[in-house]
Amino acid sequence: MAVSFSPILHLPHSLPSPPPLKSSRTKISATTLPLDVQHCQNESGSAQASLHIRSGLQSSQVDFILGSWLHCKLPTGGALNITSLSAYLNPSTDAPNFMIELIQSSPTSLVFILDLPPRKDLVLSPDYLQTFYENTQLDTHRQMLAKLPEVQPYVSSSLYLRSVLSPTVVMIQIGAEAGGPERMEEIVKNHIDPTAQEVLGIWLDHCAHGERLVGEEEKAYMMKRDELIKKKTIEIDLGTNFPRLFGPEVTHRVLGAIQKVYNI
Repeated sequence: MAVSFSPILHLPHSLPSPPPLKSSRTKISATTLPLDVQHCQNESGSAQASLHIRSGLQSSQVDFILGSWLHCKLPTGGALNITSLSAYLNPSTDAPNFMIELIQSSPTSLVFILDLPPRKDLVLSPDYLQTFYENTQLDTHRQMLAKLPEVQPYVSSSLYLRSVLSPTVVMIQIGAEAGGPERMEEIVKNHIDPTAQEVLGIWLDHCAHGERLVGEEEKAYMMKRDELIKKKTIEIDLGTNFPRLFGPEVTHRVLGAIQKVYNI
């Protein structure tokens, strides 16, 4: 699938890559993960994964960026490809984080998740809701994609994931069986790619580079909340699938490297 995403990861299989977080804008360092963590596969070669973690520089509000890719051959003869990119901010700001995930199970089926997950309770902080979600008109992106006839809402089976996402999250499933792979490529190029780039630009301008005053008590609460979310993310995203696909040795090596970066 030829799309205009510029990859942060090397993806040998046909899945659109997330938009790049350029180091010049986010002030991030190169990945320091060992090579056997950056790229791994199981003994049969039926499952492969790539992982990149880039930490923010001292002058940056970015804590770190986690990019991952998973390829798994399916018993039906097809393949499952999952690409995700998450950017976490440090406690010097309470602005939302950034996440994007693409799940492709066939050339004509794609799940697309895009969000700026909040780091504060939106009910208790209506100004936060207005600043990052209403004033930026984030919900217009979801509304525009929902108008496509191939798009249906996607409901994650994880109640936890659904509880930490924002009210403006884009969580859709695209089925282009009628138009074939060419129609899917068209949707990605003309709709998914521009939406991802626009939301990323909003996050860079208003979150990664925006100045926020965070009190010490609020900072302590946010650090605790961030840590809990990171732990649960590992448990949901990697702790469940990695042991089954790659075995205990690879799982221990990869999860250990992530936990070290997460400082948990």
